[in-house]
Amino acid sequence: MKILITGGNGQLGQELQHLLDERGIAYDAADVDVLDITDEAKVDTYFAKNRPEIVYHCAAYTAVDKAEGEGKKVNELVNAVGSEIMAKACKKYDALMVYVSTDYVFDGLRTEGEYMPDDPKGPRNEYGRTKLLGEQAIEKYCDKYYIVRTAWVYGKWGHNFVYTMLNLAKNHDRLTVVSDQIGRPTWTRTLAEFLTYLVDKNIEYGIYQCSNDGQCSWYEFAKEILKDKDVEVVPVSSDEYPTAAFRPPYSVMHLAKETGFEFPMWQDALAEFMKQIEE
Repeated sequence: MKILITGGNGQLGQELQHLLDERGIAYDAADVDVLDITDEAKVDTYFAKNRPEIVYHCAAYTAVDKAEGEGKKVNELVNAVGSEIMAKACKKYDALMVYVSTDYVFDGLRTEGEYMPDDPKGPRNEYGRTKLLGEQAIEKYCDKYYIVRTAWVYGKWGHNFVYTMLNLAKNHDRLTVVSDQIGRPTWTRTLAEFLTYLVDKNIEYGIYQCSNDGQCSWYEFAKEILKDKDVEVVPVSSDEYPTAAFRPPYSVMHLAKETGFEFPMWQDALAEFMKQIEE
């Protein structure tokens, strides 16, 4: 099967490459310099020449705060328009689309109870709005697709919360972290394994959600990251860290355990990740 990974230079795109390399599976990884997903003619030319059969669509604009202002146009172009172009190409060339989405498609205002895949949507920031438009394009144009929502992503390749905390701890003996936003961290390895699992096991097409199991606040996440470091982590409210984009107080999503996939607890996934980056 011919595999295409869009956003090949991104955090998840590189994790997928690493996973497929381990398994000895061939693929093409394309970033914007090779495949501009916002250019319909170039996308069609690429598909006509390379004929991918499975597309892991990891390309996205993820600067959530910039999407509210200076990056609004690019955010719309990449996440909404680009995803629609890719969806149409997958339809035309009979490729399976695996689209990575976000917990931000929900309003995030609950206080308890997991968000189910079919629960009402209500994105409250521009990033979530355009990712939902991407979902809708996949559903509209693709016959074969998996939409996989995730949240709080971190991994070896890229900028993320874990690296931020570790770097701050090098020069600070006290850190303040918000404690009133609850969610589920996601290691890119777990996400990459789940994406390929859906394809390999021929799971029913549709919408799924993937993170590591359990839940925590950003403060609790930071405490676990820094538990072996000589630094004090202090909980604070979101009011002390205002952001341009709305951040959901609660975004715990239902995990697709009905697929048979085993989701590691977030603490276990983090421990394995920390071990890998320390080696």
